[in-house]
Amino acid sequence: MQSKQHIARPLIKNIAFFGDSEIPESGKVYQDAFETAKLLAGKGFTIVNGGGPGIMDASTKGAQVAKGETLSVTFYPKDAPGFEGRYLGNVTNVEIKTGNYIERMFKLMEHADMFIIFKGGTGTISELGTAWVLAKLYYGHHKPFILFGEFWYPIIDSIKENLNIDKNELDVFTIVDKIEKVLPAIEHFEWRLKQVDHKHCKVCGEKAFMT
Repeated sequence: MQSKQHIARPLIKNIAFFGDSEIPESGKVYQDAFETAKLLAGKGFTIVNGGGPGIMDASTKGAQVAKGETLSVTFYPKDAPGFEGRYLGNVTNVEIKTGNYIERMFKLMEHADMFIIFKGGTGTISELGTAWVLAKLYYGHHKPFILFGEFWYPIIDSIKENLNIDKNELDVFTIVDKIEKVLPAIEHFEWRLKQVDHKHCKVCGEKAFMT
């Protein structure tokens, strides 16, 4: 009896969308997020977001048009009037409820394999910083991210010029300025992650020892 050919599981399946919660549906940034989610959901990726309006809503709506899977990580703030909260119009296939903003952010990081970060404010900055430092700490087992929009170029240039950013930290993300560049970027990160040699990896060694 002929054995079935082994098909490797993709390393990138769930993709989280971060960005402004206050952008209008008619705006270009909303439409970019919508079309990007539609494209990726149609390719079998699960779209993950924080359950709020703006970019989060756009990613859910785009995925739904493509009949894709969606997941949200939410919390219902009582003492955070500056937070957008749960948007009733953003209904996902799966909702994970958390107790506060910090728990929500780290659950988003946990349930995604990769992140796409659109234009946003302080919340988006916090998500970018968290994704970036986790990618550095777990480099080789890290979760890469895409910065969407040409406005990111001068921001990253300024960070490189004025802060201490090493080669690995610059290796975990890319900037794209068009929707059609997103899927090739994801495929490239998938390929690169599969090229990592884990034979002498301390993390893998510790996991093997524990099991």
